[in-house]
Amino acid sequence: MRRYLTILSASIALVASPAFAELKKVDNQAEFVQLVAGKTLSRPLIRIEVQPDGRISGKGAKWDVTGDWTWRDGYFCRSLFWGGDAMGYNCQEVRIQNGRIRFTSDKGQGDSAEFRLK
Repeated sequence: MRRYLTILSASIALVASPAFAELKKVDNQAEFVQLVAGKTLSRPLIRIEVQPDGRISGKGAKWDVTGDWTWRDGYFCRSLFWGGDAMGYNCQEVRIQNGRIRFTSDKGQGDSAEFRLK
């Protein structure tokens, strides 16, 4: 399973979006909650819900995704478990536009994953 997670994580990180400069940075928790409340974040094989109360749940491929999140200093900070394996704690920059949301790890300096909001 670890090998599959590594390959899937690398695939997610390699997805490039030509409109990166067009995405607007989300700066505060209230705006973030308004954007994700009641919606599913989706991409191929992944469906996740980020709850206003700080919970994360969903499916990644066939495994459960769980975790929790807080908003700190302008970043979405989360602890995540995928199929029971800890994916770690990370604070991520959030950008949004036209029903797309992008999370970039390491406060905007790392790998990115983009989802559709449905």
